[in-house]
Amino acid sequence: AADWLIADRGYDADWFRDALKDKGIKPCIPGRKSRGKAVRYDKRRYKRRNRIEIMFGRLKDWRRIATRYDRCAKTFLSAIALAATVLFWL
Repeated sequence: AADWLIADRGYDADWFRDALKDKGIKPCIPGRKSRGKAVRYDKRRYKRRNRIEIMFGRLKDWRRIATRYDRCAKTFLSAIALAATVLFWL
């Protein structure tokens, strides 16, 4: 269960926000520039979103993960775990 969903402007839609609120998830999505009424969001939380994107970028440096050579989901997950271990904890 998630408490927050942090996303970029591409996910800014009223129906999407309503669906998240129905499930008890708080959206942290800035409004599009073309939106008539400004939408409130947690700017501090949104700024920390780049950490997640940096992590995925570092994982995609591994060719095996970026191109998804492994057909089996279990093998692919183990390759991600191995890459994460090497990148972040060693």
